Amino acid sequence: MAGLQQKELAVLVGLDSSHISLIEKGKRKPSVGTLDLLCRALEIPSHLFMLLGAERNDLNIAAPAQVQRAAESLAHLLFENASEYPIRRSRKAPRQRS
Repeated sequence: MAGLQQKELAVLVGLDSSHISLIEKGKRKPSVGTLDLLCRALEIPSHLFMLLGAERNDLNIAAPAQVQRAAESLAHLLFENASEYPIRRSRKAPRQRS
């Protein structure tokens, strides 16, 4: 949605692009610290990021598909209107501490 390639996001976050790929495919669960780095790099609120990543079973409500569509619409609005404040691709996010 942000228009970034995995490699671009990996550079912003300070992770390997293969790690980003595994998270995206659902084969690796990111730590809270990694989630924070991703949210800061993408410049979106963490609660929206987590809602976008939620599975339908995670949403304990009557109409999870509607909530998912609403979250995606909100994310699209944020990214479309981010032209005033574009993602700073030249800035690297601080590396996660172990």
